[in-house]
Amino acid sequence: MNDEFKKKLDHVLLALGLSLMIGILILGQEFRDSVGQSITVIMNPVVSMFGESNFHIVLFILASFTALYATLIQKYMIDWELMRNTQQKMKLFQKEFREAQLSNNTALLNKMEGERSKMMHDQLEMSKQQFKPMIYISIISLPLFMWAYFYIQTHEAASFVFPFWGQQLLIDPIWGPFQYWIFWYFIASLAISQLIRKALDVGGV
Repeated sequence: MNDEFKKKLDHVLLALGLSLMIGILILGQEFRDSVGQSITVIMNPVVSMFGESNFHIVLFILASFTALYATLIQKYMIDWELMRNTQQKMKLFQKEFREAQLSNNTALLNKMEGERSKMMHDQLEMSKQQFKPMIYISIISLPLFMWAYFYIQTHEAASFVFPFWGQQLLIDPIWGPFQYWIFWYFIASLAISQLIRKALDVGGV
């Protein structure tokens, strides 16, 4: 019964994550805004705690939280040993295949063609290992990101001092639709993620 409940919960979470991803991609700005608005009751008190002028701190907290959440999901849902072994096998196979092509070793090439299907199966399994955690991560990270997007578009724009660029409004574009707040969010998330992954010994593929 416990295993059956876990399986059903897994299906529900996967469906929720996929629905969020598909909705944000194809249902337009109205859907994205509704996702962001759905968690204002949780996030607006956090903004009040630091003040609108320090919105970059709120973004840093969001980036840190999502980095920790994503790393923990990856740590416990991905078989890193399988990932390492598969990548090593693929590198070795590709090296041997290139050498067989260069030496025009027809017999070895024919033999390796038979092994290719197994390598494709292993690669597919590795892709599955990465896809499922990504769906779980989206359940938390997408609503938070959509909230930040919704909030910064509908409130007085805060500014932040960037290295080399000086003080910039977070809502101003760096290039095209890519705004400063998005740059700050992803840089903070990447840096924190690397620290957490190293501390928890995650990855190393």
